[in-house]
Amino acid sequence: MKNWRQILVVMLIFCLPGMAQAERIKDITSISGVRSNQLIGYGLVVGLDGTGDKAPFTTQTFRNMMNEFGITLPQGTDPKLKNVAAVSVTAELPPFSKPGQRVDVTVSSLGNAKSLRGGSLLFTPLKGADGSIYAVAQGNLVVGGFGAEGNDGSSITVNVPSVGRIPNGATVEQAVPSSFGRGDSLIFNLDQPDFTTARSMTDKINDLLGPGTAEALDATSIRVSAPRDTSQRVAYLSVIENLEIETGTERAKIIINSRTGTIVMGQKVQIEPVAVTHGSLTVTITEDFEVAQPNALAEGETVVVPQTNINIDDGGDSRMFKFGPGVTLDDIVKAVNEIGAAPGDLMAILEAMKQAGALKAELIVI
Repeated sequence: MKNWRQILVVMLIFCLPGMAQAERIKDITSISGVRSNQLIGYGLVVGLDGTGDKAPFTTQTFRNMMNEFGITLPQGTDPKLKNVAAVSVTAELPPFSKPGQRVDVTVSSLGNAKSLRGGSLLFTPLKGADGSIYAVAQGNLVVGGFGAEGNDGSSITVNVPSVGRIPNGATVEQAVPSSFGRGDSLIFNLDQPDFTTARSMTDKINDLLGPGTAEALDATSIRVSAPRDTSQRVAYLSVIENLEIETGTERAKIIINSRTGTIVMGQKVQIEPVAVTHGSLTVTITEDFEVAQPNALAEGETVVVPQTNINIDDGGDSRMFKFGPGVTLDDIVKAVNEIGAAPGDLMAILEAMKQAGALKAELIVI
């Protein structure tokens, strides 16, 4: 009976007509418990062309490694490690990774190494948040940057030579436990919480698989009943994640990056009737010093007297523009372009409009 139900679902999904401006469930959600895991390790990169670091922990790590191989360095001996660098090794372990599979790793210098170009990472265990080893990394680095230095102290650096990557540089040693096959249901979490999208997704699944199959828990999570058999669950999810649904419209927002002057406006940004004027006020202060000297027969001292001049220029080209009701993003952009406002000026205008209650959008400064 369950097999026939799965076949029926597959037939229905291919018979459904495509919806305009719809998105697949797999593109806007993630399944609770199905996630990647961050791994980190500490190791040594060797074989550098004199660009290693001179940090004391690098020397200590090198000594410990030599002891592991049965080689003891005399106390007080400086190995003068110019071709060795201490590094951190990070990787992202994808969900359902199995032992023997390989993942990319990123290697970053921890000391003052000038470059990792040409180096090789030695055997490095990678641990998870629980302290267990999930992968081991080793291999030759690929470094995108480089640097050069002259005898007179001049130098040039392109990109970042102290960070490199090793494609497929780590081998998975053990799988991360997953709750994917447990329970009678799965929870889908929306990437962007939205009540409209949650209801649309719930209705779509229930229309296809029957009432009560999906239940919206809040604006983010939708619980969906699922078969316990793992193989059936995989086929079941394959059908659900390819369903297309209408997503809710994002809230009207204006994002301002005060450091770069970048301003991004959403499509639903609107303003109420308002008049705006913005001029460039320039204040110039110059200070000169003059010598005040008394007459030859007068009793007094020669002193230096400061003379301050203040000049104010308002630019003379301030303009006022008026927005009527129901103004859209196109109208705002057109008006701003007509007055030639710079990003800094536009930020000030938008903030003032928000304070006046005329801007119907969330103003976010990052």
